[in-house]
Amino acid sequence: MAKLKVYNMKKESVGTVELNDMVFDADYNEPLIHQVIVAIHNNGRQGTKSTLTRSEVNASKKKMWRQKGTGNARHDERSAPQFDGGGVVFAPKPRDFSQKINKKMRDIAFSSAISQKIRQNEVYILDEVAFADNKTKSASEFLKTFGLDKRTLIVTDGKNEGAIKATNNIAKVSCVDALLLNVAEIVENRYLVFTKNAIKKLEEAYV
Repeated sequence: MAKLKVYNMKKESVGTVELNDMVFDADYNEPLIHQVIVAIHNNGRQGTKSTLTRSEVNASKKKMWRQKGTGNARHDERSAPQFDGGGVVFAPKPRDFSQKINKKMRDIAFSSAISQKIRQNEVYILDEVAFADNKTKSASEFLKTFGLDKRTLIVTDGKNEGAIKATNNIAKVSCVDALLLNVAEIVENRYLVFTKNAIKKLEEAYV
């Protein structure tokens, strides 16, 4: 089993934690990770966009003007697409974008993505996440101490209201419960910061 250092909020080493190889030492499978991320984003789409076709526009069906003699181009009724308020050609209609990804594929992609982050030294483990008075200033100092200058995700054991409040006004920093962490969040954030208990929760969930 691989070992990673455990830090406190001042980036002082306070021990180590052993990582289960079944979760945190998987081979990198980029095609599967991509497939799962696409499915996650598609499953989040509402698919409610809808506009009217020519036949659905509530307008007179009378010809705009007579065929000849006006000097204008020949036209049909006002609901034609070329007129303001007319129908839309190939109008988008409500549809279901969801894609099914089975649990085994999801789990393999998750382990693959998080293992790659560890290999790239983009994962930090803390004994706990606690910002003084839940202030944004405290969170900013923490990020500066660890050199977290890119998109960062803080993963905690359960919902950490204090961490959420402290980082809420910092761009590109967010917090999530370990059991709600998904592949897209792993890949789309440069750095991952876990608490020790969050690591244990992930091992219990994915082993």
